[in-house]
Amino acid sequence: MTELLKDILAEPGELQKSLAQTLGPGRGALERAAQIVNNAETITITGIGSSWHAGMAVLSMLQARGRPAVLIDASELLHFARIAPNTAIIGLSRSGKSVEIVNLLPLARAAGARIIGITNTPDSPLGQEADVTLPLEAAFDHNVSVTMYSALALVGGLLASAALGNLEASLEQALAAAVAAVPSAMDRWNEQIAASGWLTPEAPTYFLARGGSLASCHEARLLWEEAAKAPASALTTGGFRHGPQEMLRPEIRIGLWIDAERLRREDLALAADLGRHGARVMLFGQNLPADAADLVLSLPELPAAWQFLIDIIPAQLAAEQLARLRGQDCDSFRICPYIIEAEGGL
Repeated sequence: MTELLKDILAEPGELQKSLAQTLGPGRGALERAAQIVNNAETITITGIGSSWHAGMAVLSMLQARGRPAVLIDASELLHFARIAPNTAIIGLSRSGKSVEIVNLLPLARAAGARIIGITNTPDSPLGQEADVTLPLEAAFDHNVSVTMYSALALVGGLLASAALGNLEASLEQALAAAVAAVPSAMDRWNEQIAASGWLTPEAPTYFLARGGSLASCHEARLLWEEAAKAPASALTTGGFRHGPQEMLRPEIRIGLWIDAERLRREDLALAADLGRHGARVMLFGQNLPADAADLVLSLPELPAAWQFLIDIIPAQLAAEQLARLRGQDCDSFRICPYIIEAEGGL
């Protein structure tokens, strides 16, 4: 068994720990962080790599409730943006030590920003410098970000919910129940993926999603690159329909996330059209028709706005299987360091 697969199988248990920590011993810190968000004139979410993807889920929750916020890649925020006064910066980083995050901290302080650090390393530069630190309290992954990505999205989502005033006991119960249902679903997903023939060593792969699942869409693309060492693309579902569909040809692979409430009919129609053009389609979502695509990976029930929390997990399993199919070592990086601590070169 690969270390990546071990991390994926352990992920639901680790997410339960993060949920219990944030809404238990960490509840006071969460409320203080929410107050910083609500007192700010500008909300800026930042991270890099998989942490930036997790920020997409946080952004979607705020935007859906009419709360203006921006998501900026930490390197872009550091070098190509100016931090406005009275900004709340939500910094997402599993290590809290990435060079862009570390170098951003004094600039944020000089601008008068308040910093919320969401990290698995409270004694890191981010954890120490932040006005409020929200620790993940989860086990680090062996290498490729699995639980760390999902836990950042979870805790960031809980912060958004607290700031929006909809962090209720029923939500905690629903999230805990959904995560608890994942282990039994994993066996089914793994069997479906292996039996479907959807994975292929060399076919181009596009991932498409809307809303909070855009986080999963971009994270899946990164998993293809990091674990399977295979190129992939990630786009909004709407954006794909405005030109990129011209590249369609038989046997291309499409991974498509279906929202639990919005544009379901339209996106299921898209899946059917993709199939008619010869694409092989993999769907992720809740309560999907079994015959809606070549591979349909149905999720346990959970609130629509929170689907991103678990709809990445079947894609993680697919990436691990693809790595083995391609003969790639998914447990090691060939070029990329575990933590990027300098800004030049590779």
